Amino acid sequence: MPYDEKLATRVRSLLPAKDVEEKKMMGGLTFMLKGKMCVGILKDELMVRLDPDLYDVALAKKGCHEMNFTGRPMKGFVFVNPDGTGTKKDLEYWIGIAVAFNKNARASRKSGKARARTIR
Repeated sequence: MPYDEKLATRVRSLLPAKDVEEKKMMGGLTFMLKGKMCVGILKDELMVRLDPDLYDVALAKKGCHEMNFTGRPMKGFVFVNPDGTGTKKDLEYWIGIAVAFNKNARASRKSGKARARTIR
């Protein structure tokens, strides 16, 4: 199972009713809000995109740890294991900070290949 369906259902219930798109990526499920990555699920962990200024505070919370795909932590992204998402209140906290940051987050740039196809 690439991602926890029960967690996905809980996340869906807390995200805004509009402007949300689900995409399968990174071996899990990602929720895009207004075209920008907001939260995701990989196995049984919640991936949260948050304000980089909150990064250290977030890491001190129960169940939270750095997101590290490349050998270096990705500041502005964290993983939260089931210890930190077990209650509705816990999950609301994480979804809330991701949604709040989404307003100021930058959309990811398209790869050079995608731009080249668009130009032609």
